[in-house]
Amino acid sequence: METTTKQSNFFKIFLVAITCILSGGLIGAITNMINGIVSPYYFKAIMHWKFPDIWTASIAQGMFEGLIYGVIFSLIFTTGFGLITKGEASYRFALRQILKIICVIFVCWLIGGFMGIFLALLSPDFFMAHIPLAPSDKTEMLRFAWVGGSINGGMIGGLLSAVLGIVVTKNSWNSSVS
Repeated sequence: METTTKQSNFFKIFLVAITCILSGGLIGAITNMINGIVSPYYFKAIMHWKFPDIWTASIAQGMFEGLIYGVIFSLIFTTGFGLITKGEASYRFALRQILKIICVIFVCWLIGGFMGIFLALLSPDFFMAHIPLAPSDKTEMLRFAWVGGSINGGMIGGLLSAVLGIVVTKNSWNSSVS
């Protein structure tokens, strides 16, 4: 009986790890799907892409980078999850925690995008001086600012939520156990 429990706990934690990794790829694909529509120029300028299908490439790039960040997040979250719950929590419990974390990342992605636009609107000269690849056309500059800001916001959100996700998981676990 004990062997079966250890095996099922290992399998559950393995599923949590895979879910974290795939979530990173999904977040990257969704955010770059939107960003690739908002400013293809951003990807041409920053990534030095000189081919026609920027949108599809931006999605692939988002998935690729998202999977890398997903692996890092998975190591942090899965370790914390396993230590906090001692492998006793259900996969459903873990999924609820991961969904909270995904929401935080998307909110930070939005905040970052709006902050990028705000910075470009507040002082276009400052923006152009500090980001030399930004286009001079005001509309294109705002689109460019959204993409750059949202990417940075998403990355900051990922870092914050990796740490806060462990804290929230611990608090949620403690309240469900008691």
